[in-house]
Amino acid sequence: MSDGLVLPKFSVGVGDRFAHQAKAQLAACIKAGEAGVEVVPVWNKSNREHTIIGTDPNQTRKAADAAVKELGWSKPYFLDADHINLKTVDRFIEPCDFFTLDVADEIGKPAKPEDVDAFVARHSELIGTVTIPRIAEPFQTDVAFVKGVANKFLAAVQDAGKIYRYLVEKKGKGKFVAEVSMDETDFPQTPVELLIILAAIADEQIPIQTIAPKFTGRFNKGVDYVGDVAQFTKEFEEDLAAIAFAIKRYGLPENLKLSVHSGSDKFSIYKAIHEAVVKFDAGVHLKTAGTTWLEELIGLAEAGGSGLEIAKEVYREAYAHSDELRGPYATVIDIDDAKLPKPEEVDGWTSKQFTDALRHDQSNAAYNSSFRQLLHVGFKIAAKMGDKYLNALEANEEIVAKNVTTNLYDRHIRPVFVGK
Repeated sequence: MSDGLVLPKFSVGVGDRFAHQAKAQLAACIKAGEAGVEVVPVWNKSNREHTIIGTDPNQTRKAADAAVKELGWSKPYFLDADHINLKTVDRFIEPCDFFTLDVADEIGKPAKPEDVDAFVARHSELIGTVTIPRIAEPFQTDVAFVKGVANKFLAAVQDAGKIYRYLVEKKGKGKFVAEVSMDETDFPQTPVELLIILAAIADEQIPIQTIAPKFTGRFNKGVDYVGDVAQFTKEFEEDLAAIAFAIKRYGLPENLKLSVHSGSDKFSIYKAIHEAVVKFDAGVHLKTAGTTWLEELIGLAEAGGSGLEIAKEVYREAYAHSDELRGPYATVIDIDDAKLPKPEEVDGWTSKQFTDALRHDQSNAAYNSSFRQLLHVGFKIAAKMGDKYLNALEANEEIVAKNVTTNLYDRHIRPVFVGK
């Protein structure tokens, strides 16, 4: 099962809320190449983000193409229609060549009983003793277990199939990379559950090249992983084993790899991810969407003067509209209101005080994860500023770009892909 366009082994999802940092982000991928590892960029921006900011996917495409041309990038690069469904996909079809099929709303909805029965009948290999190479203990399943997993996920996979076939009809087979997102569910999938999901995806003939499962722990926006690193490591390695087995058993694309959603700043698991992909000779897609927007704010604050004033204004407004901004992200942020500084206090801060609180440096006692998370979801405030914000980015392009590149390469690409 192959789909023309191939996503290379290592890729990094880069979000660029205001379409001004494509060059700075690509520079980080160039640095990876200089370190001996090919990491290709996937510019991702969701329909929700486009709607909030008032942008269009074609603008993201233009920014990416311009950066690639200016920096002479000759390797692959992609534009991700992030978290699309049949209602939102149309505006992304022409500019995008990577589609994250978001079926979260269908997870847990029962599939038709006859479809579940047919799935179980087709897959007797999933019932009884299921041995997955490189996982120490075989899994013991029965018909009731497989039916239960199918009931939870089959409707979602069928929905992904509908979106995929619609894209083939509108864009053409082999003209895009397909990812299925299964991370927005209550509990992590076990390796055998992931295997059942992959069998269903193969039945739907979706040639997925990445899958985003649910891992244990909290993957909050823009801050470090919260959870048991040893348990995450075990799950991640077992998922790699399940994928390798599913590729051979079900004819899924050979380059199928894990995608780590909300992967921005999950520093405490980056070593485990790197060591696992080396151990299994596997690929990985790391999604780092909102980090760039925060680095823009850090750059503006660092620049001082009017840049610092804009950063303070964004915080003041974000604080005043906190509930509204948090709403859409309630499940992926943990903000302690008691730790949020009052805007009057922030108004008196120096550049260093602002950047120390915002920059994700856990060795700095001034770092404030609640402050960072509120600003992470506060990009709507900057969007409302319009040209005032965009002009500030352009006026301070050099210092902003330096922060964007340094953050993406030193804190994300290097530990995950280069391993140094």
